Amino acid sequence: MPMVDTGDVRLHVQRMGPRDGHPAVGTVLLVHGLLTDSLASYYFTVAPAFAAAGLDVVMYDLRGHGRSGRPPTGYTLDDAVDDLAALLDRLAVTGPVHLVGNSYGGTVAFGYAARHPERAASVSLIESEPATAAWAAKLDGILRRVQRELAYNETDALAWITVNRGHNTARLARGAARLARETTLVRDIPASSVLTEDGMRAVGCPVLGVYGGDSDLAALVPWLEASLPDCRTVVVPGHEHSVLVEAAGTVGGHVLALIEGSGGRGPGRASIPGGGGRASGAAGPAVR
Repeated sequence: MPMVDTGDVRLHVQRMGPRDGHPAVGTVLLVHGLLTDSLASYYFTVAPAFAAAGLDVVMYDLRGHGRSGRPPTGYTLDDAVDDLAALLDRLAVTGPVHLVGNSYGGTVAFGYAARHPERAASVSLIESEPATAAWAAKLDGILRRVQRELAYNETDALAWITVNRGHNTARLARGAARLARETTLVRDIPASSVLTEDGMRAVGCPVLGVYGGDSDLAALVPWLEASLPDCRTVVVPGHEHSVLVEAAGTVGGHVLALIEGSGGRGPGRASIPGGGGRASGAAGPAVR
């Protein structure tokens, strides 16, 4: 199990690259979401196709998640951005990277791009948004609910989840309950520093937003496009917050197109499991 010591936490890392012996044409860093998520959400969806397309693919478990270390403190957004920066340094990734983040992972990726704009080649936000005051307030409500209904009422909550969502989801929820109960994550994330409008506009690289058509985050599309200097969005009909897993082909195809347009992809488009340019059983995604 590859582990990287950042000096503050040990992070579980997986890496994929081109298998034809050619050097990678760019590096893409994949950041997952909160609580029940891990790098597996990329490993079994878009990561193999990104590698087949000629990219050096780096994915890791956030602190407290998956197989990474779980310190009791240090869960602000700035801490997560520090971890990402330290990881790239330890891996000796020196050039600009293509950042892809799902849910909270997109907020981390965007935060890194805002702090280090010279090191960001592109940013893809999957069901995600930059850190603003509204974002912090929303996360405060979500995390307090998790703490109240799951962490402090674990037995009943896990019984309901097992019956209605299955044993695997219950296993993930058990880990989320422990993380919420035994660390400062619930307090730290809503208390994180947020970006000003000028801070958001400092991200001058191409930004892609991908949203499920049935997700409440799709309402962010006009604001995101108006707030960033180089932004395009895709809304995938018939999907909610789990669009990365449920429509991996659609999501991955749009991310690869963004990377290609940013000058960082090889000559061939790889096939991504889960469909191509359309969401299964729905009309084509709306591209803006």
